Amino acid sequence: MNFGEALEEIKKGVKVSRDGWNGKGMFVFLVPAGRFLAYTKAAIDIADEDGKVNYNPYFAIKNVNGTVSTWVPSVNDCLAEDWFIMD
Repeated sequence: MNFGEALEEIKKGVKVSRDGWNGKGMFVFLVPAGRFLAYTKAAIDIADEDGKVNYNPYFAIKNVNGTVSTWVPSVNDCLAEDWFIMD
């Protein structure tokens, strides 16, 4: 599927990946908006009275080593036709 189709699936909470990625088990997903406990000095400085910070939704990627990072699609990702839904 193309990126537009993959994006629609991501918005539904589905995990998507690309055949063209070298790392097996990698996938992209949406982290919805939410309130999270502040852990860093910068976050504590902007936290509310409950010690939480309001976050906007963002894309995340599960990396090969099991960690999760924020993700921004590259031009290649946006133009790719090899997107698929993860089981």
